[in-house]
Amino acid sequence: MLPKPAESKQVSAYFVFYLVTSMQIGVGILGFERYISKAAGNDAWISIIISGLSIHVLLWVIYQILETGQNDIFGIQKHLFGKWIGGFFNFFLILYLTVFGIIVLRSFVEVIQVWMFPDLRTWYLSMIILVLVYLAVFGGFRVIVGLTLLGVIYGLPLLLLKFFPLQQSHFYYLEPIMNHSISDLYQGSKIMTLNYLGFETLFFYYPFIKDAQKSQKWAHLGMLFTIAIYLFTGLVSFVYFSKEQLAHTIWPTLSLWQTVDLPFIQRFEYFGLAIWLFVILPDLCMYVWAASRGIKELFHLKQKKGVLLVLIIIFAASLFLTDRQKIDMATTILNKTGFYVIYFYIPFIYIYQLIHKKVRKKG
Repeated sequence: MLPKPAESKQVSAYFVFYLVTSMQIGVGILGFERYISKAAGNDAWISIIISGLSIHVLLWVIYQILETGQNDIFGIQKHLFGKWIGGFFNFFLILYLTVFGIIVLRSFVEVIQVWMFPDLRTWYLSMIILVLVYLAVFGGFRVIVGLTLLGVIYGLPLLLLKFFPLQQSHFYYLEPIMNHSISDLYQGSKIMTLNYLGFETLFFYYPFIKDAQKSQKWAHLGMLFTIAIYLFTGLVSFVYFSKEQLAHTIWPTLSLWQTVDLPFIQRFEYFGLAIWLFVILPDLCMYVWAASRGIKELFHLKQKKGVLLVLIIIFAASLFLTDRQKIDMATTILNKTGFYVIYFYIPFIYIYQLIHKKVRKKG
């Protein structure tokens, strides 16, 4: 069990708002509309709401687990399942976090290569970004929290600029409303899950929150804000693109940024992508930091060595994802894994913890 962090390394409860929001808004928001539209058509915006509301329930479950366990998830699992089974679950979570880092990094590099620098080598940009991650993670958790705050501040104005394409929108694209089956809406919600993933990192940074029990309202507010951002982003795309156009548009947000007309910027999507680095950087930092905490707990290595190990794995793995097909396949696998982690694994931990607590009381 890792020692409780000193108060000087903790942050105030309201920062959970930024942590939850920042971890859920990354590369995925640049192109999620195409995927959910394939499943739920013009009713895909309903899937955004359904999926988001289910995450609110899971946030409540996570807080119940953490408040009962009084530790991060690595310590809780070791306590519930013992050294070996708990260690296996902890190793799975380390792998899960690392794969997240790989997908976030490679997806962002791909966008840069397609839109800005087609001849840019994957290893070159990946190395530059990972050096920034290395410096931030070595600065500690408070530095990462500062980056999440900057990510929200810098990213929000870029998304609000989607008011420009609304001038050329066609609201009848949303009609007829509710003409898709429950099954279609479910499939859309399931696909949307990938974009909401990241909130579960609360499992790892919970001990670093001052008066952590008081942070639950901020977590739910952050989740509500995320739903609003995705809903607004999705609706703008659904009324600007027809379903046929959207099916062939890989990154709708970047295409919509092309409609932004500012006298001092000619290609706004270039500017937007440059700023978007500040949005995905805290996500990468959090995944690396959390994975290294797990390595420290499981293998008793210094966290600095764990950070270097995770960064090397992310860098090496990103080089194997050489084209869109491989990136899409890896993203699909992560989406399915994440779906089972949040909708089956988290409730399982909650139920098992309740049973474990009752059995110990009787004993």
